Amino acid sequence: MLIGLLQCDDVAPELRGTHGNYPEMFETLFKGVDPSLEFRVWRCLDGEIPDDIEAVDAWLTTGSKLGVNDDLAWIRELETFIRQLWEAGKPLVGICFGHQLIARALGGEVVKSPRGWGVGLSFNRVTDRAEWMTPPRTTLDLVVSHQDQVERLPPETRVLAGSDFCPYYLMQVGEHFLGVQGHPEFSPAYSRDLMALRRSLVGEQRVREGVASLEAEVDDTLMVRWILDFMRRAIAARRVPG
Repeated sequence: MLIGLLQCDDVAPELRGTHGNYPEMFETLFKGVDPSLEFRVWRCLDGEIPDDIEAVDAWLTTGSKLGVNDDLAWIRELETFIRQLWEAGKPLVGICFGHQLIARALGGEVVKSPRGWGVGLSFNRVTDRAEWMTPPRTTLDLVVSHQDQVERLPPETRVLAGSDFCPYYLMQVGEHFLGVQGHPEFSPAYSRDLMALRRSLVGEQRVREGVASLEAEVDDTLMVRWILDFMRRAIAARRVPG
């Protein structure tokens, strides 16, 4: 399977030497589950928006320090591209910023949450299980780093997991779009360093809580297995005539 990675940010220069950039994070994690995977990267943050939705088998959108409501040309162009994918039935998985951009592009709403920053490890309940969520789990715990959240869902959305802090944490839209607020590609070590870098923005107390949460087990590999199963099912369904 060839996955098109829609890169919407770079890792901060201070952290890149230790943790790599986002494409390396995704490739390392995903190829740890399936070494046969191939990736092609589009730097959307530089205005490099794909012009062919069929260039890859499935698409994956990274997170970003920017917000989906920011008035930047490349964000609006990527939003248009997402609508093209939707109309064509092409599989797309959105991570954090990508999750939120799916919601906005398809008629939902994203806001800066009054609950404040989500950092460290988030603990979520699986409230609805799709067939691709194998092996099944009742919880989904991933690293997060966000202020914005999906506030209103787009049509045809099925919420699969959430928490009191983030009710719409994992969502499936139709049969070929999937969004998750968490970052399976973020290691606990990177999360810790990112919180330290953003301490003045996030706040001392929230950082302390976030760092403490990293002692728990992370479901990063599980989420990748779910994502890949979702992509393969969506690809296969699209090939079926009619």
